[in-house]
Amino acid sequence: MESGGRARGLMMALLALASTAALLYFGNGLDPRWPLMWFAPLPVLVYALRSSAWRAGLVTFAAMLAGCLNFWSYFHVLGAPRMAWVGSFGLEALVFAASVLLVRALTRRGAVWSAWLALPAAWVAFEYVRNRWLWPHGSAACLGYSQLNFLPFLQLASLTGPWGMSFVLLLFAAGLALGIHWWGAQRGRAVRVLGATAGVVAAVLIFGAVRLAGRQPGPVVKVGLVASDQAGKPGGVEEPGAPTEKMFAQYAQAAEGLAARGAQVVVIPENLGVVLEPQLRTVDGILQGVADRTGAVVVAGMLHISGNVLHNEARIYTPRAAVRSYDKEHLLPPFESRFTPGTSRAVLGGMGGNADETWGVAICKDMDFTEPARGYGRAGVGLMLVPAWDFRVDGFWHGHIAVMRAVEDGFSLARSARNGMLTVTDDRGRVVAETASNAAEFATQLTEVPAGHEGTLFQWWGDWFGWCAVGLLVLMLGRLWLGPRTSTEG
Repeated sequence: MESGGRARGLMMALLALASTAALLYFGNGLDPRWPLMWFAPLPVLVYALRSSAWRAGLVTFAAMLAGCLNFWSYFHVLGAPRMAWVGSFGLEALVFAASVLLVRALTRRGAVWSAWLALPAAWVAFEYVRNRWLWPHGSAACLGYSQLNFLPFLQLASLTGPWGMSFVLLLFAAGLALGIHWWGAQRGRAVRVLGATAGVVAAVLIFGAVRLAGRQPGPVVKVGLVASDQAGKPGGVEEPGAPTEKMFAQYAQAAEGLAARGAQVVVIPENLGVVLEPQLRTVDGILQGVADRTGAVVVAGMLHISGNVLHNEARIYTPRAAVRSYDKEHLLPPFESRFTPGTSRAVLGGMGGNADETWGVAICKDMDFTEPARGYGRAGVGLMLVPAWDFRVDGFWHGHIAVMRAVEDGFSLARSARNGMLTVTDDRGRVVAETASNAAEFATQLTEVPAGHEGTLFQWWGDWFGWCAVGLLVLMLGRLWLGPRTSTEG
């Protein structure tokens, strides 16, 4: 009988582990199936509430780590050592396991609402602290990014940023798990928790539906994007001199073609070629000529070397005006560790012939962070122009992370990436048009998109929800350590 009980316990542990791992693997990652992520933590939560602490911790840790194997090949593409994956996702798995154990402990104390809030509070506090202080990739691993295709839910980012989305995702799973746990012996308690969970999710989705029904203000801009995975040095940055000049001339021809079809602005990808200081006048002349002849603004990325200083730079060519530039603020280690990060924004006022129309410029990885995007939102930017360079396998995932910034800060997005996607979205996160950069030798896209700015709570208050999660976690830990010691297994 005892061996039968052990076998049953082992089977339940393996079932919980495999279920959560599979749901995480397919519900998150580079190509997430967003509905699965809502239920991913549920199996290990239910198991943890009915097992010993050490079994619950071990199963939860293993499930989270196994679910994160969907990023294993991506780390290989990036050239990162295996220990980088182990370190990054081992820490995630450890924090997730500790968070589930906190839920378990509070449940056994009879702390109903603390148990309900513990998992989302602990996890979002971790996401926020990691984003702000612990690693150089910003918010890129937040669970909320699994929901970018769930547009009503995505609107929550305009209030809370990614932190609120991760919170509600985990709150839903925690509410279901506690409802299942208490349903037999304490049904009233289960009904209250399930009702509160349903109420929060319903309120979020109603807000999202109302926001989606609204329209972004301001004029409509005709945006042109161009990218090539074939022109220039394959998989790298074109060498200085004639090769770089030839490549920019090819891009200039494509940009001029888009302008002839009505494009008011053309965005060319990031870091296309090495431009030495003596060569800068030639490259500027090629692209400024397009702007002067057509009346379109041209934004192009390059590696600009000035003396011993390397800049990942976007050059901005406005018709019959001085060339402006923007230096990438958030650099990708180790590939860009030699570069000098930028410290200022490029806000372009009076664009499109409208005194109130304001555009902004950022580069690729900048959009993994809530800043500088929030600063552009506060400046009233209605359209962000983003040269980028992806790794092909992350074209959808990384390209759409930038969409979160558009929703957070009330602007449309035009992002042109080689080895990725040409993407245009409005400030609700709706993809207006999208084309793969390998669709043609020079893939182009011409799209109309609103360019008016709409203020958001996140733009005004910033990471307030991240701090709320930290505060809630402190309260939950205080409830655990200082609260009554009443034990309840029901």
